[in-house]
Amino acid sequence: MSTQSLIELSSTSLYLSFLIYLIAILPWGLSVKSKRSIFSRVALLLTLLGFILQLIYFISRWYVSGHAPVSNLYEFMTFFGIMLVGSFFILYYIYRQSVMGLFILPISLIILGYANAFSKEISPLIPALQSEWLTIHVITVAFSSAVLSISFVTGLIYLLKTINPKEKSKKSFFLELIMYFIIVVIGFITITTAFQFTNYKQYIKFTNKQDQIEIYEYTLPALTVPKNSVIVESRDSKNHISQKNSVIETPLLIDAQKLNTIIWSFLTGTLIYLVIRLICRCNVISLIKPVSKKVNANLMDEITYRSVVIGFPLFALGGLVFAMIWAQLAWSRFWGWDPKEVWALITFLFYSVLLHLRIGKGWEGERTAWMAIIGFGIIIFNQVFVNLIISGLHSYA
Repeated sequence: MSTQSLIELSSTSLYLSFLIYLIAILPWGLSVKSKRSIFSRVALLLTLLGFILQLIYFISRWYVSGHAPVSNLYEFMTFFGIMLVGSFFILYYIYRQSVMGLFILPISLIILGYANAFSKEISPLIPALQSEWLTIHVITVAFSSAVLSISFVTGLIYLLKTINPKEKSKKSFFLELIMYFIIVVIGFITITTAFQFTNYKQYIKFTNKQDQIEIYEYTLPALTVPKNSVIVESRDSKNHISQKNSVIETPLLIDAQKLNTIIWSFLTGTLIYLVIRLICRCNVISLIKPVSKKVNANLMDEITYRSVVIGFPLFALGGLVFAMIWAQLAWSRFWGWDPKEVWALITFLFYSVLLHLRIGKGWEGERTAWMAIIGFGIIIFNQVFVNLIISGLHSYA
């Protein structure tokens, strides 16, 4: 096959997997509501087909690029989605809980939709990324993060089972807040996809920290721009149009272009959330609580704990040990307090505390569920916010 044919095969496979996962949500939902095994078998078959298509995407893209397709945010997030479904299969065959599939697939779809907002271009690796240890490091981090994400899903299901959404309490408030943040991610997918169809572009010129002229290409209307920046007509423009006075100027430490996208995501997500509340006249957790009716809360708690037990040592290897080996080869130092490194350490320490409190102090049930959700928030913060907003050695992602 030609290179172009393989690229088309890769993108088509990923697109088909998205559609199949979307369809598979229905039989997963029916399997939760019904005792008939036919629904779970159909759901499992569709999910397996989608997973195979994702693997085809990954292998064909690897062949075309000549390196593991995990070198930018689009590739990492799509691979993270693959590992999430793969982790689900492992735990599903142990515990046979269909309700996990009903929650995992929507999250996988959100991850794929999120990845789609970034550049899909296959580019040569910069020198810092030309190492086998990068592949080992990123693949291990993605797999361990996916396993740890299963604990988020089962922890969320546990809380839906045990918390009464009609009672005004801190528990119901924070559980609803989690749903709001998930909808914000959907808002990000919605707004970025919508503007992709409009081909909107705005160019902002500024002087970066190295005193070099740089131009940002905005695909959403600019709300935040670098300090002392101006609008230009194109990337090749020498003359500016006007000074930016009606927007927020950010320090160069913060990537104003990507912060702009996050602000738009929150605005869109908030609008979607309010529309849902207005139409349904109830909070989001009240809408989805019925799916937890037949759930065994103790079993969800056990799966949450087992996911952390499996994912934590893998993350320690990938996120710290393998990462430090790669850092030594790429930048001639094992540790440099780069923002990404700091948050990897925070993630490691957090799950260390979780396991200590679970094993040593007997923190079970709700406490484990809440900590698993916070841990997932730290992982997503590291993969999304740190990559997008904070400038560092990992900014190429």
